[in-house]
Amino acid sequence: MANLEREVQLKFRVTPEERALIEQKMAQLGTTNMAAYLRKMAIDGFVINLELPELREMVSLLRRSSNNLNQLTRRVHETGRFYDADLDELRQSYDSLWDATQKILSSLAKLQ
Repeated sequence: MANLEREVQLKFRVTPEERALIEQKMAQLGTTNMAAYLRKMAIDGFVINLELPELREMVSLLRRSSNNLNQLTRRVHETGRFYDADLDELRQSYDSLWDATQKILSSLAKLQ
């Protein structure tokens, strides 16, 4: 049996909140065997640190693009007119968003 082969015991302490989180994650997986879950996570699990400056840039670009689109929409509703320059600015904004998205996807692909 597998348990008989395991002769080294590991112990660690957690707070009640940490235990609740562990149990929550176990429930998501549909497992009730904490030892098996912790062993599997310690051996096969990994932590991903997503410190991507590109993501911050993308959020900023999204905010600006949304703001520009809202201003353009408001102006069109008020005046009934739109200008090619406004559309060009909006297009450039969305091109920048696409570039930022490509950078993020490229960074995430390198994590595999």
